[in-house]
Amino acid sequence: MNKQDIKKLDQEKIIGTYGRYDMAADSGKGAVCTDTDGKEYIDFTAGIGVNSLGFCDDGWVKAVTAQLKKLQHVSNLFYTEPQVRVADILTERTGMKKAFFSNSGAEANEVAIKTARKYSNNKYGNDINWILTLENSFHGRTMATITATGQDHYHKDFYPFMGHFSYCKPDDIEDLEKKVTDKTCAVMLEIVQGEGGVVNLQKDFVKAVEDLCHRKDMVFIVDEVQTGIGRTGKLFAYEYFDVKPDIVTFAKGIGGGLPIGGALFSEKVCDVLKPGNHGTTYGGNPVACAGALEVLKRLDDDFLREVEEKGAYMKEKLSAIPEVASVSGMGLMLGVELKEKKAKDVVAKALSNGLMALTAKEKIRLLPPLTITYDEINRGLKILEDVLK
Repeated sequence: MNKQDIKKLDQEKIIGTYGRYDMAADSGKGAVCTDTDGKEYIDFTAGIGVNSLGFCDDGWVKAVTAQLKKLQHVSNLFYTEPQVRVADILTERTGMKKAFFSNSGAEANEVAIKTARKYSNNKYGNDINWILTLENSFHGRTMATITATGQDHYHKDFYPFMGHFSYCKPDDIEDLEKKVTDKTCAVMLEIVQGEGGVVNLQKDFVKAVEDLCHRKDMVFIVDEVQTGIGRTGKLFAYEYFDVKPDIVTFAKGIGGGLPIGGALFSEKVCDVLKPGNHGTTYGGNPVACAGALEVLKRLDDDFLREVEEKGAYMKEKLSAIPEVASVSGMGLMLGVELKEKKAKDVVAKALSNGLMALTAKEKIRLLPPLTITYDEINRGLKILEDVLK
């Protein structure tokens, strides 16, 4: 099918919940995507942070294909080797105690919310169930996680929303302490607010959240759906902040392109959920876990250091462009603030010139594959610079 055929059928047969760009992807390799017309694009999106090893990485394809030929699914009523191996690697590298696997980031945050409430309900009673998140945050699109999301424009059209969520200003310790009450059971935050405009939190604020949670025996939840699995140059971004969360959620990049998410639990909360409290048919699927094993195997110290270096390189190059006002983010998760041009217009123009990029609020958002080469970085930045000129 050509692009026009695909677009026509899409508009006729698929519910219009996405504002799609005018490109029909057909194939890809590394950080280069090819459309149905044969045109190539440098990819600065990684499928919104999902394709951590780029398109069709040889090692990842081999690992996933081998598992497909062996066992594609059996359900969580049985044990499987790929799932326990992923859990073992994640817990060993983080010091967390146990893992739960889901299919997406929103589901990962759901299990974190349920665990926090059950922990406090069991220990202190059913009225200790408020969860504090940050203004400008984004935690998903289910009814619980959209309520946890601290952006007003998401809080309409789908009433009634779930109760007992409150919001405080990012990096405002005074507001944090004011919003935490004797009914609060957990605080949930992103280290870098991705959908909120690639906004970094300050270390003293994150430390203050940890300290407050420990003092009041609340559950400290860090949403690393977008920042985790090497995106910032650490396995998880919280490692930069010298904190120890009670729950860390993850998704996106861990599967290398297949749907898998989950949460890691500290000793404090690792045995809160019991059989029947939560579950999923597909979570921890053997094929998705085979992809995750390949991703985790590749994310050694040298690889992560290269991610940091590539991010610093891109920041330096971007900051030298006259139209760029500032560059936020960490590692290969960058937000580009412009002086005069609109990010949406720039991203659309860049696509027509052969560069795939994203937006986040008023910024250009860049999430290239972690394996992107410097040559691909330079080619993509040249396209972006030309558009900005």
